[in-house]
Amino acid sequence: MPNPQAEAIKAEGNGFFKAGKYADAIAKYKEATSIDDKVPSYWSNMAACYEKLGEYEKMADAGRSCVKADRTFVKGYFRLAVAYKNLNQLSECIKTLESGLAVQSSNPDLKRMKKEVTELQRGEQVAAYCNKADELMQNGDIAGAMKQLDLASRLDAGNSIVEKMMGKVKPKWEAMEKKRKANLSPVEVFKERGDASYKNASFEEAIGHYTQCVEQLQNEGKSGSDLALKAYANRAACYKQISNFDGVISDCTAVLEVDPENVKALIRRAQAFEGVERYRFALQDVKTVLMMPYNQVGKANFDLCNMMQHRLQRTVSQLKKMNSS
Repeated sequence: MPNPQAEAIKAEGNGFFKAGKYADAIAKYKEATSIDDKVPSYWSNMAACYEKLGEYEKMADAGRSCVKADRTFVKGYFRLAVAYKNLNQLSECIKTLESGLAVQSSNPDLKRMKKEVTELQRGEQVAAYCNKADELMQNGDIAGAMKQLDLASRLDAGNSIVEKMMGKVKPKWEAMEKKRKANLSPVEVFKERGDASYKNASFEEAIGHYTQCVEQLQNEGKSGSDLALKAYANRAACYKQISNFDGVISDCTAVLEVDPENVKALIRRAQAFEGVERYRFALQDVKTVLMMPYNQVGKANFDLCNMMQHRLQRTVSQLKKMNSS
């Protein structure tokens, strides 16, 4: 049951809030929390006052305390998300909204704000890509600028700013590509065709082109060259798409024989080993990645391997128990 004294103080705070006396209301809500800090409405009301005053850092603190007091109190997530949005901490805002939606998936306020913030994030990312493209153009890196604009276009097709920049960059990039392709060796052409087929999701066709590239390089005694490693890696990616796990393992192994710390090959091979139920081999590859420097592995790969390690260790332990019983 709520503490009667705390409830009476909260009622005083509500009176101040309705009168627009937000600082006085905050003082009352704080007084109520000093009596019972497990009532989420005290913190929520305090957060609402801070919102009115534009004090979003303090609003966020109150929102966090609200969620801590009762993780099922949906309004607490909303208050905290509003604070994060106004602080332009959009990633934290999205996480908070998702936590709230996990409690009440149909909440209209949380769903509406998530849609709004997702759009804001998208707009910020498109702007970042455009700014980077402009910087690269100024430095003469046409290929780099084109890549940034392509990423921006995927996020916001038809964006007038992106299209205007594309109009300047694309003709130069196409001229460069034409010149580059004209100077490719026959074996490089095979790899180029494989890349084009992969982008079009024609994986079997891509495998054929990469195989021609690999075989030609083997005939030339260049099976350990950078071009060969790229062809092996790309063919492994194709094999993964069609669930040919033995092919993935073989090609990733070819890469790792030359480049033992190739993170992408280790992860891809671990996933393939798991796919063919060779769990101990998969676990060994994952552990190899996790023992490497964090900045070399990257957060996304580290998190993926950490998750795989837990799953694989459970599976290996279960198999040991089954075999020993």
